[in-house]
Amino acid sequence: MMSYYTPTGGLPPQTDLLTDRAIVKLAYTVIPKGVLRDIVTSSLPGFSNTRAWIIAKPTPSSAQTFSQLIVEISPGGEAAKPEPEAGVEGVIFVTTGKLTLTLDGETHILEEGGYAFLAPGADWSLKNEGDEITSFHWIRKAYEWLEGVDAPASFVTRDQDIEPTPMVGTDAWLTTRFADSSDMAHDMQVNIVTFKPGGSIPFAETHVMEHGLFVLEGKAVYHLNGDWVEVEAGDYMLLRAFCPQACYAGGPGDFRYLLYKDMNRQIKLT
Repeated sequence: MMSYYTPTGGLPPQTDLLTDRAIVKLAYTVIPKGVLRDIVTSSLPGFSNTRAWIIAKPTPSSAQTFSQLIVEISPGGEAAKPEPEAGVEGVIFVTTGKLTLTLDGETHILEEGGYAFLAPGADWSLKNEGDEITSFHWIRKAYEWLEGVDAPASFVTRDQDIEPTPMVGTDAWLTTRFADSSDMAHDMQVNIVTFKPGGSIPFAETHVMEHGLFVLEGKAVYHLNGDWVEVEAGDYMLLRAFCPQACYAGGPGDFRYLLYKDMNRQIKLT
């Protein structure tokens, strides 16, 4: 059974210690699940009965290429025009509840594991028509157009319907890819990475791709720019370009995270 951690907010009691695992450095940020409380939520323009944890936005100390939100819609909540900016693409990934997505005239019901890629310029809206809170990740990126290449089309799928692909030489490190990474129409990917207990990234990846990682399940120890950091379900890591990164999955179950990365574009110098 797959599981998808979902924050519920609340506030800690006055007797709790102030110490936690939050880290903000130039190379990386760790936002532990204990930070996702009521007091740090935001309301979103155009949404009703909704609150959001904004966990990444383009700032000098955060993301450079994308934004990421955890959005919670109560029963009856909706947004007729969620995306306010032209030319912005997005991904929605549902972790709990049931979300009605109307996309270019077609209605889709997204439940746990539901995934939607929203092409730049797509006509879409959201509604919670159920009796329970719905929570989903919403990743947004300004699409980088390529001459002679059409933007990718919108699509809807599910985590449960896609077979993970193992890394070469191991069955302990797998990736669920929702789009073809070699398709130059895509300038980003949002995948799910799975490590079996004891699985690892056995070298310090140091690359141009920026990452946002939300831990859906399990625990691991990450090696980030020379620091060893423990993470578990509900934690979020933002890794800036060229941040050295590796990990060991701690078990006893799978370690899985939702992963953003930018890709397939030349570096802009002017």
